[in-house]
Amino acid sequence: MLGTALSLSAVLPLSAQDAATQVPGAQSPDAALTPDQPVQTPDDTRPMSFADLAEQVSPAVVNITTTSIVEAQAGPQGLVPEGSPFEDFFNDLQGENGRPQRSQALGSGFVISSDGYIVTNNHVIEGADEIQIEFFSGEVMDAELVGTDRDTDVALLKVDAADLPFVEFGDSEGEGSSVGDWVLAMGNPLGQGFSVSAGIVSARDRELSGTYDDYIQTDAAINRGNSGGPLFNMEGKVIGVNTAILSPTGGSIGIGFAMSSNVVRDVVAQLQEFGETRRGWLGVRIQDVTPDMVDAIAGLEAANGALVTDVPEGPAADAGIESGDVIVTFNDEPVADTHELVRKVAAAPVGETVPMEVLRDGERVTLQVTLGRREEAEGAVPASADAAPQDGGGEVEGLGLTLSQQTPELHERFDIPGNLDIEGLIVTEVDPASDAAEKGIEPGDIITEAGQQPIVTTDDFTAVVEAAEEAGRRSVLLLVQRAGEPRFVALSIEGASGNE
Repeated sequence: MLGTALSLSAVLPLSAQDAATQVPGAQSPDAALTPDQPVQTPDDTRPMSFADLAEQVSPAVVNITTTSIVEAQAGPQGLVPEGSPFEDFFNDLQGENGRPQRSQALGSGFVISSDGYIVTNNHVIEGADEIQIEFFSGEVMDAELVGTDRDTDVALLKVDAADLPFVEFGDSEGEGSSVGDWVLAMGNPLGQGFSVSAGIVSARDRELSGTYDDYIQTDAAINRGNSGGPLFNMEGKVIGVNTAILSPTGGSIGIGFAMSSNVVRDVVAQLQEFGETRRGWLGVRIQDVTPDMVDAIAGLEAANGALVTDVPEGPAADAGIESGDVIVTFNDEPVADTHELVRKVAAAPVGETVPMEVLRDGERVTLQVTLGRREEAEGAVPASADAAPQDGGGEVEGLGLTLSQQTPELHERFDIPGNLDIEGLIVTEVDPASDAAEKGIEPGDIITEAGQQPIVTTDDFTAVVEAAEEAGRRSVLLLVQRAGEPRFVALSIEGASGNE
């Protein structure tokens, strides 16, 4: 969850801690609140006024007040040493403050169905004992929590009502959601009551701290208390949920973030159906393809896709995915990078079998993978059997590295766990002026593959580097293991130490 401390350029959640007074508003229509047409000037370039749009959608925007019981601190909490003669004095001064206290917090939300489902941020209602919804009309209702998702900071609430005005989700990647398009933010900033602010989409596809982040950045003024409120496009569709701001002061400086509707819509559907999220799980470790890897991976034309670094037991292993594969499509859709692959897999139904295309040894291979459920797989650690280090001797230099076959002495020297069952060569030295040093390879790392071929002996490594030189390649792709965590690194051949 996003932090709340006020610091320079901090990313802050938007919930407020002050009580709010809601101003009664317009009547509530019975259907989805979407204006027939955007309000625009005769030259169709910018709105003359947001008034009609605000009037149409505002009845579906709500204020949320939460109440929680906060346990009082026990004793003077470090003000005096325990057992001090002043301890009783401080306890007496604490008086009523020693009792549990009721704490209130504010946020925003919006109604998505006539029967009372309401979307907000998880951090608005987290830990709440009571949740109250105040509508634009001034009516107040108690709400029940349906489900939450911390990964996307989304919560779904329900009130006992019928024929409520509601708004619909729009396409956060479609028309009206591009950089430069007008947007409207609504909510309850700083406990001041219903408020509207306008701006543009400043940027797309922002990542803050979560695995499934897909934030829209906007300069529409949003502040604490706006959390959970809607970000509308000019058609009155919700394209984002206002979640955080970047600010050195705690107030809006024109850099706000709204979780994209395409992410929120899928989460809400699962919360509504199951009361929890059920995300697809592929079961691979992956990393982005970098430009310097393009020449090192046969058949790769651009720095796109997700490079598989490890395949523990799971759906991917069952489907035949291998370390070194580059996943280029998932469910017949192109994969730009690891973040996009994670989102696509998470959005796919658990148990569904989907096609996936990988680049392997210069050829495209189509595999069928049946997805597991991420929530059940999280925390699982692939088993590894105890194994003695491989005996052997000899060193080899190349690509700015000095490599040695594994020995018990080297395992002890570099503090490599004895149960780390990994075949490969140990890095004993790194030329500080080399490409290898610049890319973070360190003594004690284990090189398990070179040129997407297993490396067990020093001769294996030499053969791969020589073959790459003869083929005219400018770099060699290495699979580097550190503390059991694999990653691929492309090292330049040209000018590398030991390869003149």
